Amino acid sequence: MQRAVFLDRDGVVNVEKNYTSKIEDFEFIDSLFDSLKYLQSLGYKLFIITNQSGIARGYYSIDDYKILTNWMIDKLGEEGIVIDQVEFCPHGPEDNCSCRKPKTGMVDNILKKHEIDLENSWLIGDKTADIECAKNAKIKNTIQVKSGHKFDEKTSIADFVCDSIKDIKNIIKT
Repeated sequence: MQRAVFLDRDGVVNVEKNYTSKIEDFEFIDSLFDSLKYLQSLGYKLFIITNQSGIARGYYSIDDYKILTNWMIDKLGEEGIVIDQVEFCPHGPEDNCSCRKPKTGMVDNILKKHEIDLENSWLIGDKTADIECAKNAKIKNTIQVKSGHKFDEKTSIADFVCDSIKDIKNIIKT
């Protein structure tokens, strides 16, 4: 069984902007590369799970999303970072699908291909729905970052709250 870190994309991996769908608008979060290398050095597999309702809303296409995702994976790879799998939900909140966080469809798809020790894994997100997804999927450890959507730290249901992914070295030690 392998330990893993499940990452939300917008607000965790890249700067939250309105429905980022173009390479020229994509900006990695400060210190992301160092943080992901740190997690890999501890033996964690890395996965991205991302709601992409901009597809359902007609703001961009699945092809646009795939072009951006392939570019992102390539850029991370150039830094020596391996993302083992990316899952996305193209549906809107009203579609009642099984993949949109806080539901667990994206995590379930990853678990079909990888033997993950959820008890010793983490999810890092910027929204309550991310943290709820982790709890619903039985991912034991959660971090909510302030680098994406704004939230009241006092009402966060995450195990830990920090400014951004750059602070995880203070939280994830082994």
